[in-house]
Amino acid sequence: MTETSRGTDDEAPPSTDRPPRTDGGDLDREPGRGPAADGEGSVTVVGTAHVSERSVDEVEETIERERPDVVAVELDEGRYRQMNGETPDDLDAGDLLRGNTVFQFLAYWMLSYVQTQLGERFDIEPGADMKAAVDIAESLGIDVALVDRDIQTTIQRFWARMTITEKLRLVGGLAFGVSDPRVAGAIGGLLVGILAGPAIGLFGGAVGITDAILTSVAAGVLVALGVGIAVDQVGSLALSPDQRLYAAVGTGFSTGVAAGVTGAANGPVSAYLGGFPVAAIGGFGIGIGLGLVVGAVLAIAVSGFGGGEVDPEAGGIEELDAADLTDTDVVTMMMEEFRQFSPGGAEALIDERDAFIAHRLVALREAGHDVVAVVGAGHQAGIERYLAEPATLPAMDDLVGEESGRGLPWKKAIGYAITVGFVGFFLLLALGGAGNAFLLRLFGAWFLINGVFAFAFAKVAGARWLSAGVGGAVAWMTSINPLLAPGWFTGYVELRSLTVNVADIGALNDLLGDETRSVGELVSAMLDVPLFRLIVVVAMTNVGSIVASFLFAAYVIPAMFGAEVGGVDEVGRLLVEGAVNGADLVRGAVGGIA
Repeated sequence: MTETSRGTDDEAPPSTDRPPRTDGGDLDREPGRGPAADGEGSVTVVGTAHVSERSVDEVEETIERERPDVVAVELDEGRYRQMNGETPDDLDAGDLLRGNTVFQFLAYWMLSYVQTQLGERFDIEPGADMKAAVDIAESLGIDVALVDRDIQTTIQRFWARMTITEKLRLVGGLAFGVSDPRVAGAIGGLLVGILAGPAIGLFGGAVGITDAILTSVAAGVLVALGVGIAVDQVGSLALSPDQRLYAAVGTGFSTGVAAGVTGAANGPVSAYLGGFPVAAIGGFGIGIGLGLVVGAVLAIAVSGFGGGEVDPEAGGIEELDAADLTDTDVVTMMMEEFRQFSPGGAEALIDERDAFIAHRLVALREAGHDVVAVVGAGHQAGIERYLAEPATLPAMDDLVGEESGRGLPWKKAIGYAITVGFVGFFLLLALGGAGNAFLLRLFGAWFLINGVFAFAFAKVAGARWLSAGVGGAVAWMTSINPLLAPGWFTGYVELRSLTVNVADIGALNDLLGDETRSVGELVSAMLDVPLFRLIVVVAMTNVGSIVASFLFAAYVIPAMFGAEVGGVDEVGRLLVEGAVNGADLVRGAVGGIA
């Protein structure tokens, strides 16, 4: 706890009207409690841990002892209202659907989840220090000032300042730190396998994966799915959700392996499905199998190096002591570790907020108010430096507003390149002499495979029929332009019956902390939370369209070209001829104008 006085700053003090606001305004003064005549006030900074009972006691004791004119708290208006149980802010679903804030939301959720876990560890509500400061101030008739930057601005700037590598490390840390690394590894392996499946089916012959092997694997996959679904349905009569899941997976897997090894179902599968479906299903089966093996090995390795269960003797949340969270040396070490992890992220999450809060405190001090400022221990040192030397404060304009990000807009460049490539591909085929009927069938296949996969993935995620149908109907168009996404359209239709707000984040944290629920019950309960359901529906619709586009390029185009055009060589000839004919048309048009 440190007291400072004097200093200069042109920033107007934040409002301390009750209820508090941050948009400026005059202080409501009581007789005899006005600012000092000479216009000089003071600031006493109390560094706290947001999940420490000791911090709550220190806050109450300091305010009782100092009896300041103003109590400043590290809150913005939205968090203040949420802390008081008022109606939470509705999230900007449009930004969320367009992807402008989805990763920022995930980062905010992660930070919120970690703070909730710390609160459970020390048996205290997160933010109890701020609530105590507000409650004691109001009980004594002291004005309260909200001096922190809007959380949405902070998270947006935090995400924009991070490099791609830092973002990947952050997401990886969330996956392997918050969840069981074995589960995270299995999911990662599954995703890798899904992406590798088409390549295996298309080019597997080069590494010894014959048509016979693909047929056996496809038969095994289909048998496993059929048996698993049957066991799940029968198990619903007597088994719990987890027991049904384990029984279906175990029985289906073992039966599928047996069918693949013996070749018992090869004949019917080959006769009824034909070459392309067999290659596709077989490739997926091999890819998923290899991916799961790799994911399991990775998860075991991570667990072996300390990424599994948290050992209280080895570190983690369980090892922390409440006193450590306000110890200057420990806090400094933690801040420096985070700064090494992400210099840009630390700048937005720590340094900029230090300066923003200091701006507001200096303004209150120069208005003649004696202030007790309750802030997180990690901000105390930075704020006190600025209070001692206000001339070093950066301009307020540099601390607010959205961060545009750094570097080239590579995502837009790739998106436009894909769009131009897709349109150019069809145009060159047409100019090269490909028949209209063939081009129409090719486009029809593109429309159908995108629509079916986007629709199916949306339904699996729990989308309504109309929402999934809209996403499937526009999937072909959005796949041409990666700057659009079918999930946006699915999500907008879903929002006709959903309302999402920041309270959903707290609901998700409560569910994740409930160890009594089974996996099936947990997933079902999370899907009942509007915000989580919306994100899953949007994401799954987009994933379905991406998978469909990959399958179209890897399977459908080679199959159709081989059957109707004469193979890849003939396609190359048509493209070259189309380019020549197109150049002739352009020259003719230019010559005609001249």
